[in-house]
Amino acid sequence: MESFVIKTPSSSANIGPGFDVIGLALTVYLELHVTIDRSKTASSEPLNCRITYEGQGEDDISLDPQVNLITRVALYVLRCHDQRAFPVETHVHIKNPIPLGRGLGSSGAAVVAGVLLGKEVGGLHHLDNDRLFDYCLMIERHPDNVGAALFGGFVGTYLMPLQPEDVARIEIPLSEVLPSPAGGVDTGKKPPEPPVGIGHHIKFPWAKEIKAVAIIPDFVVPTHEARAVLPDKYARQDVTFNLQRIALLPVALGMSPPDPELIHLAMQDKVHQPYRQTLIPGLSQVVESMSPKTQPGFLGVCLSGAGPTILALATSNFEDIANKIIATLRQHNQNKELPCEWKVLEPAEGTHVIR
Repeated sequence: MESFVIKTPSSSANIGPGFDVIGLALTVYLELHVTIDRSKTASSEPLNCRITYEGQGEDDISLDPQVNLITRVALYVLRCHDQRAFPVETHVHIKNPIPLGRGLGSSGAAVVAGVLLGKEVGGLHHLDNDRLFDYCLMIERHPDNVGAALFGGFVGTYLMPLQPEDVARIEIPLSEVLPSPAGGVDTGKKPPEPPVGIGHHIKFPWAKEIKAVAIIPDFVVPTHEARAVLPDKYARQDVTFNLQRIALLPVALGMSPPDPELIHLAMQDKVHQPYRQTLIPGLSQVVESMSPKTQPGFLGVCLSGAGPTILALATSNFEDIANKIIATLRQHNQNKELPCEWKVLEPAEGTHVIR
């Protein structure tokens, strides 16, 4: 019997002005507890894999390995290496404390964990993290969440230009891996492997004094809706505004002791948060009302990913900061008793395997 655990952190993307560029891995971990009974020679389970699940969204997560995102991604990696199914008697128990659809990288974590699952069960030990990043980006084309979840810490990410034929294949590779409704037609052939070096990352320093306070309202903002409200074109002054701040942000968050006024300035954004306030009532009021001068310990605040989670960076007084943000959200929400939870988190290590 072989067993191991894959741990993948949650993440916050778009930190401040870093839309689709900067990600932060956070200390809430998706875990895959995997066992493989290699003594068995037959299995009645689809694709030799049985899934069990506990955690966030239990009623919404499919336990069918042909539908579940984690196992579909793992199958993509396996089939790129001429392995059509999981090893016989593979059991994947998923423990997921990451809220779904809340801007904390739940789908990015699933993609990264799925790629690692494929590597581990397939014995594909020649795949290093840089190559695994290519596989992640064939599924999830936005590198900030998957980059943070895979590599850990506070990261900047960027994509290399794709060939026109790769850009045109919107559904690759999952559409070629499994039959409908999960994908397209399983041709039985080897699916398209990722080009080498699709994306790259760099780790930024993070001052040890800074914590991330995640305020998580009890409603979902689907990523496609959050992207739909963004404009196709931006005013030059708004782009310049963000460029000025994104140049400051990695330096500001790496300085010890932190400079609250510099961080507060560097966290501002005009590219995505102003347009998403219609989906998250109270967001603009939170951003405009919080400052280091009026809130001890506070450094800066931003939307986490597509939201609705709000991420406040602070060095102290975490409960006071969380309660003020929650009160503002409730004041501007139709549900004045809007349930919210909050957590004090830190930069997390990247995805790793425990044996």
